[in-house]
Amino acid sequence: MPTPEHSNGAPCWIDLMTSDTGKAQAFYGDLFGWTFETGDQEKYGGYITALKNGKSVAGIMQKQPDRAGFPDVWSTYLRTDDARATVKSAAEHGGAVYLEAMDVPEQGAMAMVGDATGAAIGIWQTGEMTGYELAAEDGTPAWHELHTKDYATAVKFYQDVFGWDTDVMSDTPEFRYTTLGAGDTAKAGIIDASGYLPAEVPSHWQVYFAVADTDAATEKAVAMGAQLIEGPDDTPFGRLATLADPTGARFKITAPTAQ
Repeated sequence: MPTPEHSNGAPCWIDLMTSDTGKAQAFYGDLFGWTFETGDQEKYGGYITALKNGKSVAGIMQKQPDRAGFPDVWSTYLRTDDARATVKSAAEHGGAVYLEAMDVPEQGAMAMVGDATGAAIGIWQTGEMTGYELAAEDGTPAWHELHTKDYATAVKFYQDVFGWDTDVMSDTPEFRYTTLGAGDTAKAGIIDASGYLPAEVPSHWQVYFAVADTDAATEKAVAMGAQLIEGPDDTPFGRLATLADPTGARFKITAPTAQ
């Protein structure tokens, strides 16, 4: 497949903050067929890049001691031309700043904010690193989705801060869903999760990975120490399953529904 086009405001990168980078590499390497390159410790803090068929698809980083009380987590990053301006805009529109914009030598600039509903979202200003190089094929990122407890506020935040051109896919009490872009060109979604997220679970982003066979991938993941959270289930958008990796980081897998 051609390299994905990462338009401004759209998801362009994902990474895993994990308590055990060795265990993460073993798990995702086997499950998705990834190989890995570890960056220079002084310049990049030993940041690990995951590759699929030689193309970058994700990052893995060691969770720092001051984050010990936080769960291991996958994060989505949205593309911007100016990380510092985007951080400032996020704060002005009700967000929180978790990590001020910082330059990554030669690669670009990154930041982490909380949106106006409390969901953490990464910001990436491209340099030499323009984003993941494969998408929507086996073992690569397939979709990015915000599960929010304050749907209207979330939609407006991403419109105002990231310039999202949104499309309402569904607007019923049972299922409210807005996408960045429309139809087959949509790049991310926002779902009203107020009816099902427990009180102790905050609004959050979820990352989907494409697989060839959801059931086979689920069985393999569980055999390697993952926990099956939900599914596999047929949906109008594919056969989905939600898993937690061996250290607890949640992710989803999806494959086309069998006809």
